[in-house]
Amino acid sequence: MTDQTATPPQKPSAAAAGSHSAQAHIRKPVNADEGSTFTTLANLWPYIWPSNRPDLKQRVLLAIFALIIAKIVTVLSPYFFAWATDALTGEGSNLPAFLVAPVMLVLAYNAARVLAVAFNQLRDALFARVGQHAVRQLAILTFRHLHQLSLRFHLARRTGGLSRVIERGVKGIEAIVRFTILNGIPTVLEFAIMAAVIWYQFGFLYVVIVAVMIVAYVWFTIKTSNWRIGIRREMNDSDTDANSKAIDSLLNFETVKYFGNENMEAARFDVSMAKYESAATKTWTSLSWLNFGQAVILGIGMAACMGLSAQAVLAGEQNIGDFVLINALLMQISIPLNFIGFLYREIRQGLADIESMFDLLMVPAEIEDKPDASPLKAVEGKIAFKDVRFHYDPDRPILKGIDFEVPAGKTVAIVGPSGAGKSTISRLLFRFYDVTDGSVEIDGQDVRNVTQESVRQAIGMVPQDTVLFNDTIAYNIRYGRPDASDEEVREAARMAQIHDFIERLPQGYDAEVGERGLKLSGGEKQRVAIARTILKSPPILILDEATSALDTHTEREIQSALDEVSQDRTTLVIAHRLSTVVNADQIIVLEGGEIAERGTHQELLARDGLYASMWARQREADEAEERLRAARENDDLGIVTRGQRADYVPAK
Repeated sequence: MTDQTATPPQKPSAAAAGSHSAQAHIRKPVNADEGSTFTTLANLWPYIWPSNRPDLKQRVLLAIFALIIAKIVTVLSPYFFAWATDALTGEGSNLPAFLVAPVMLVLAYNAARVLAVAFNQLRDALFARVGQHAVRQLAILTFRHLHQLSLRFHLARRTGGLSRVIERGVKGIEAIVRFTILNGIPTVLEFAIMAAVIWYQFGFLYVVIVAVMIVAYVWFTIKTSNWRIGIRREMNDSDTDANSKAIDSLLNFETVKYFGNENMEAARFDVSMAKYESAATKTWTSLSWLNFGQAVILGIGMAACMGLSAQAVLAGEQNIGDFVLINALLMQISIPLNFIGFLYREIRQGLADIESMFDLLMVPAEIEDKPDASPLKAVEGKIAFKDVRFHYDPDRPILKGIDFEVPAGKTVAIVGPSGAGKSTISRLLFRFYDVTDGSVEIDGQDVRNVTQESVRQAIGMVPQDTVLFNDTIAYNIRYGRPDASDEEVREAARMAQIHDFIERLPQGYDAEVGERGLKLSGGEKQRVAIARTILKSPPILILDEATSALDTHTEREIQSALDEVSQDRTTLVIAHRLSTVVNADQIIVLEGGEIAERGTHQELLARDGLYASMWARQREADEAEERLRAARENDDLGIVTRGQRADYVPAK
């Protein structure tokens, strides 16, 4: 086992964990069409100017200094061009002779342009870490928030769409931070300096023309971009829908193949992509109209200023260098103007992309620790459900006054028909939901009054449907306790009766289990789940129908491992197969969200009630399966039942 593949990520440091509190800075922005730029910047500012990172603040200040120098040099560089023109035409200048030589002026002009680029790049380099820090902090904030949301939210989620929302949101954050701070502020500064220079050099009329041109340009850009933002949202929705369908289809690859519905899946995906194609086409077409309108406004403004200058040259009020200078200054203005259009578009598109991410951050966590919540104290493992009532929907109660106790170190089983509320009990104990009425207690402590982390640390779960991470077997076992040694991982695997199987694999514990563990059989996945629970070594164990999805042969093997795990632990068994709970200290029979019967296996059989009838039906089914298996084994056709593949049955 190599450390690289076998070790899961460690718990986040205190510094990283502290970033979660930054969610308090997030405020839901108003709709993008109503100008949410300032709201978004207010949300992002704590990450751009982090109070606990003086080094990043220093970088911001240095970047601002660099951009000011860059803009001053940018505005002044056209003067060298004008002076060079005057020198070439033989017109006078007040500059020293060695400076007015055309070659020197040309060199100075190009040197100024290079210097401006150098300061701009220095600004970008200094701000890069600041921008990426903001992106990282907001990405981890969203990731943590998703893990804090309720089971109810995640049961209704669409994984593909959710991942796309986060991906676009992170890119939107980066665009808004970079374009607003690095380019928006310096562009406004450049306009101010340029206006002062034009006023000084050419007069107030030129400033008025330039101001009208800028106002018209910005107004047209804003109006057109606001129209385009609706198209962008439509494109995003289509993209999210297409990605959701693609991910869902690929996750259910086997089901698609079972029913031969590849063409149907492709058709569903193509419908979403057709909507995306239409919206994307509109986006590019509208961009062309935007660029054309901007070019017309710039052309009219530049023609007016240059026409005035040409008249002044003909009248002898200006020289050729002045004509070249106004042209160079206007060209210089056109660059940030063009960029302001691009800047506004990117910010608006960033806002559209980030809206869904902010909406996600605004989804409240259904289950939260109380402000004064403390960890569970010295857990022995006694569980008590006291008059517990619960519903997902007020019109459909699930649990109706459930009362029972599981003494420390004892095993209690909960059985009953489907829909009776069995799995809901484990979810309430884990605090995936809070009870509607009554209380759930561990060692006399109401789970609502203690921290969720301490409750879940005290409980180990072996579910019916074990889903593994797409990593190594070692990683998945060590997930129960990330700091466990290799030997502890191996020992847990031995106790779960899967060590020998792993050793026979070519890569051993470093073998990849595939997406959701699909490279392993159901029995192998269950053994991995048991091994990681053993490694966690919790005082309380929940077995939530841990063997109901397995065949009888595999179930018996898994059950022996579960019996070993549950020794000396408080164990709550939620079972469908009654044969797995016959040795429980008490069996509780649920029906319609209420306790119908309780007692030991023998007591319940003697009562000849609901449990006895369920037992009789399952015995008949098991006997029929055994007869069928025996008949097949005697058949010369060599047909065997599931779970008898030699490659997958661990050696005993």
